[in-house]
Amino acid sequence: MQPGLAERLIAPATMARLTELAVLDPALVVDDFTAPEAAAALRETEVIISSWGCPPLDAPVLAAAPALRAVVHAAGSVKHHVTEACWRRGLQVTSAAWANALPVAEYTVAAVFFANKQVLQLSSAYRRDREDFSPHADFGAIGNYRRTVGIVGASRIGRRVLELLRPYDLELLVHDPYLGPLQAAELGARAVDLDTLCATADVVSVHAPELPGTRHLISRERLAAMRDGATLVNTARGSLVDQDALTAELVAGRLNAVLDVTVPERLPADSPLYDLPNVLLTPHVAGSLGGELHRMAAAAADELARYAAGLPFAHPVLSSDIHLTA
Repeated sequence: MQPGLAERLIAPATMARLTELAVLDPALVVDDFTAPEAAAALRETEVIISSWGCPPLDAPVLAAAPALRAVVHAAGSVKHHVTEACWRRGLQVTSAAWANALPVAEYTVAAVFFANKQVLQLSSAYRRDREDFSPHADFGAIGNYRRTVGIVGASRIGRRVLELLRPYDLELLVHDPYLGPLQAAELGARAVDLDTLCATADVVSVHAPELPGTRHLISRERLAAMRDGATLVNTARGSLVDQDALTAELVAGRLNAVLDVTVPERLPADSPLYDLPNVLLTPHVAGSLGGELHRMAAAAADELARYAAGLPFAHPVLSSDIHLTA
């Protein structure tokens, strides 16, 4: 994993548990499998505990690790380091993507409620007008009661968002090409096509995977079809949205946005998105951060315990569904 990550990722109690479950050197954290200390360890390694920054486990690495049987990933997607050679080898793979999905869903739910309450606009107006500010006169139409929220993608995160929103007085819409009406109803939502969702929802929240076919899924036309004053929330990947078209809508003030991801991920300093009053911009922090990282390491320890007991992983990753772990 990345240098310096282990100290932030693995709480002392979890590290103690890992060393009880396996022969493990807490000081051996590598980001280069060709380094001498890594090469020596690989010869005996049965399980790799990985996280962000793990180099690819390609054929030469696997050849240097004859005893390797499993990869326990204490992060989200494994597609950056689990290669086709791993599947051919028959390695068992597990990921803490489910754990990383939880804070993303929580961020999204907070964004939905703040968007419908127009918190950004309220705060700006209050700061500007101070004693003359009148929320009842100027923001009489805001609120979350009976608002329509559209979820794009019934992914692990999208399903969790629906689960968290279900108890509230909202109308929930969902679009996913692999989700039927009955499955949507079980999630507390109504299945609709994407054009209908974009044209109907007060808040559109994007949770689809990043694939060639999902680039600009939220297109110029779909952005133009969104209601005046609607909010787009994107915690998935920046490429899913036509950012030039979105920027134009935001500069015009017709739409609002909560953007945790953009293209490029770190916007240039002159991007108008930094200063627009109708945009909440965050630097890809919806996922696990700070103490939330410890949940993923604890999940990895749970999976290692199952492996040590001869049990199947609770959260296996298969080659057929690897794209779903993003």
